[in-house]
Amino acid sequence: MPRGRSTFTKRQKEQARQQKQRDKSERKTQRKEEKPEGGVVGEVDEMREMRELAEAQAALFRIGADDDEPSSNELSIPHGTKANDR
Repeated sequence: MPRGRSTFTKRQKEQARQQKQRDKSERKTQRKEEKPEGGVVGEVDEMREMRELAEAQAALFRIGADDDEPSSNELSIPHGTKANDR
């Protein structure tokens, strides 16, 4: 049974639509692959730099921390009481 002209054109339109859809998804995938390379590298560098700065800042705060810490027996005394009251 031969197909009519309308069936042929419908088939061609459907094939063209599917091809456009494949092309579009391919372009989208290609953009996704290209974009993160620059963005991820920049974010990784930025995060590493922030960590390094935070560590340096924490080190500055730890410099005098050993001298300022109260001794262990001072920690055990509750506030508002004297050592002699015990």
